[in-house]
Amino acid sequence: MTSFRIGEAAELLGVSADTVRRWIDTGRLAASRDDHGHRLVEGADLAAYARRRAAEPDDRAELSSARNRLRGIVVGVVKDTVMAQVDIQAGPFRVVSLMSREAVDELGLRVGSVAVAVIKSTTVVVEQATTRGRHA
Repeated sequence: MTSFRIGEAAELLGVSADTVRRWIDTGRLAASRDDHGHRLVEGADLAAYARRRAAEPDDRAELSSARNRLRGIVVGVVKDTVMAQVDIQAGPFRVVSLMSREAVDELGLRVGSVAVAVIKSTTVVVEQATTRGRHA
């Protein structure tokens, strides 16, 4: 079974290691210790927690059928007469959106502003990722 150290679990959940430690300390997330005293989160427990956390209501989100919402900072805006490209850095993810110039102007998007990329697609490509988790 795969297990993750606190820093790895934090990276996968998109939070800080301190947040994961707090969740463990308060019993929200199960963890054990290895032979060296490091706390480990089993992959199945981490997946179950991620699923529960994703199902929690998000007061910031409007009602929408889209489930993929990435909050980030606008790092680039390129506009021409009709269209615009907006680059958002959402944690480790770079999201690029092509939209009308009018939409960019109406939303007030500019470098340094906070934006949420809402992603809905009928096609999602999934690739195998190399895991840094431990195998027992």
